[in-house]
Amino acid sequence: MSWRVQGMRTWLWQRLTAVYMLLFGIGFSLFVVTQNIDNYQAWRSLFEMPAISIASALFFFSLLYHAWVGVRDILIDYIKWSTIRFVVWTLITVGLIALGIWVAMMLYSVVAI
Repeated sequence: MSWRVQGMRTWLWQRLTAVYMLLFGIGFSLFVVTQNIDNYQAWRSLFEMPAISIASALFFFSLLYHAWVGVRDILIDYIKWSTIRFVVWTLITVGLIALGIWVAMMLYSVVAI
């Protein structure tokens, strides 16, 4: 298939984000279980490690992008009125951007202190 096909890039990115989220979820879970992280200081020191912080940021932004593409596809398929679809999609996009900013602030606050 050609890359010029409408939606092929977003389809591929959604699949790639799904694979990354799966691998991160398994790897992070195994790491937490094997390292016996059981209190606030241990969690904080875990997220102070640059690799974990960057991987977590990539996970959350992959999650937000994955959700954005999925919701967009659902809205295109099930809401026929373009005005309502635009308003709902705009509200969801603003909400996802707000969540992205919140995640960035949380991860930055751990690294900055």
